[in-house]
Amino acid sequence: MNLSVPNSNDATRTTNRSKSIVPMSGLCSRCVDGCKGNCEVFKASFRGREVIYPGPFGEITAGADKDYPVDYSHLNIHGYALGANGLPDGVEASPETARFPNVNTETEYGWDTKVKMNMPIFTGALGSTEIARVNWEHFAIGAALTGITLVCGENVCGIDPGLELDSNHKITKSPEMDRRIEAYRRYHQGKGEILIQMNVEDTRLGVAEYIIKKHKITSIELKWGQGAKCIGGEIKVGSLERAIELKKRGYIVTPDPLDPLIQQSFKDGAFKEFERHSRVGFISEEGFLAEVDRLRKLGFKRVTLKTGAYGLRELAMAIKWSSKAHIDLLTIDGAPGGTGMSPWRMMQEWGVPSIYLHSAAAFFAQTLADQGERVPHLAFGGGFSSEDGIFKALSLGAPFTKAVCMGRALMIPGMVGKNIAKWMASNELPRTVSEFGQTPEQIFVCYEKVRDIVGKDEMSKIPLGAVGIYCYSDKLHVGLQQIMAGARCFSLPAITRNELMSLTEECAGVTRIPYVMDSYLDDAMTILKGGSGGGNGHKSNAAALLKKEKKK
Repeated sequence: MNLSVPNSNDATRTTNRSKSIVPMSGLCSRCVDGCKGNCEVFKASFRGREVIYPGPFGEITAGADKDYPVDYSHLNIHGYALGANGLPDGVEASPETARFPNVNTETEYGWDTKVKMNMPIFTGALGSTEIARVNWEHFAIGAALTGITLVCGENVCGIDPGLELDSNHKITKSPEMDRRIEAYRRYHQGKGEILIQMNVEDTRLGVAEYIIKKHKITSIELKWGQGAKCIGGEIKVGSLERAIELKKRGYIVTPDPLDPLIQQSFKDGAFKEFERHSRVGFISEEGFLAEVDRLRKLGFKRVTLKTGAYGLRELAMAIKWSSKAHIDLLTIDGAPGGTGMSPWRMMQEWGVPSIYLHSAAAFFAQTLADQGERVPHLAFGGGFSSEDGIFKALSLGAPFTKAVCMGRALMIPGMVGKNIAKWMASNELPRTVSEFGQTPEQIFVCYEKVRDIVGKDEMSKIPLGAVGIYCYSDKLHVGLQQIMAGARCFSLPAITRNELMSLTEECAGVTRIPYVMDSYLDDAMTILKGGSGGGNGHKSNAAALLKKEKKK
């Protein structure tokens, strides 16, 4: 098993000199006096706290590369030679009707008022980070055209340079939030929605009141945490004046920009950026239920919750309390997660990895259902980027999981499209792109589809990053259709936990998905003994699973 090396990584722009590394510390086995670097200890000896973060901060996305004992690659997907589930009512299954282009990938979430999406994916929370700000039009318009939900993350109002507050320290104007909402709504096609996320700071500033009063936003998301870190969100600030402004707004800013010694160090050039942090939250059942009730009384039709890679206690709280509060969607974000704004070692070493957390969530959800309680619709997040991962997450959490939250994977196409536009303008297209052509129509395979949606006259206003997201989502859509057809699931509700097999006994123990040599074994033995054993290709694995549980 290849675990993370704690003293060097490309994310922190550090490396070991020696080929021999002490596994636990990551130090070179032979550390030489006079070494010119560049391990983390070496770099931190003069740059200190800067080395905590991936860099250049705000210009990159970063994902932890720790190799966990079990992950989603340890699950494989069943294919079947017969059957077809999930075809429209009245359609008889046959080779003519059960074609992969006929697979319906639409999903929906919410209880009293539902939100439909063309695909079972939505963006991770794109909040106050510089990456989100400068790429917002690409992300927002791409999501709107694709027909998926866009989550506008925490602290957007709080760091808005144009923010105006009243005498009670509540928002009266936030041009940045206005811009973000309007960009998505301008090209919204009726599927998906824009979700505004709130953390502790947002609640203090009155974000909920502002967005429902000015923009008539109908959905809001509470945030307990995320998969990348166990502290509040952070950004870096390159201006002393800006750092002081954010501290006066109530944020944690380090080093203290009001300290004369720190001000002098900044002016001397010893460091170039301050850090702005959010407070950590403190949850309680009574407080959570009261806040959900307050938001509904303000007029929000849907209230969702995003929680992070905490242990089983907090996971049970999230599911149980969401059930009591009738939360419309609970997003469970596993480790390592992250989009580049998290402390690197925390991102590597903190939290419950995705497959462990999601397996527990599926078990807890079923436990509630067996007790006759209302189970919130679930979404899983934490490291997904491809159609097979989407399918596995939906199957592992079936029938409760309705979508997958994707972070970096949905950001990258936006940045790629944006940069292709820059390279075209400067006549510097790299060969990886120019081999497909020199114009947007030639390069982007879905360019004409997007133009058909928005119209010829409007196409000049669509940023190429949005086209990039549409192209990437099209790949996920077709790829998911193919996998679903092979598993004989022609709509998302047809996907069950029986569609998966564990490749190792350890994975079976974590996920409660049968080991490959036990999966459908009872059906196989029935056939060998002269029975039919085939059914529609989805006969339950329950017998084999129950046998393993009894042995334990």
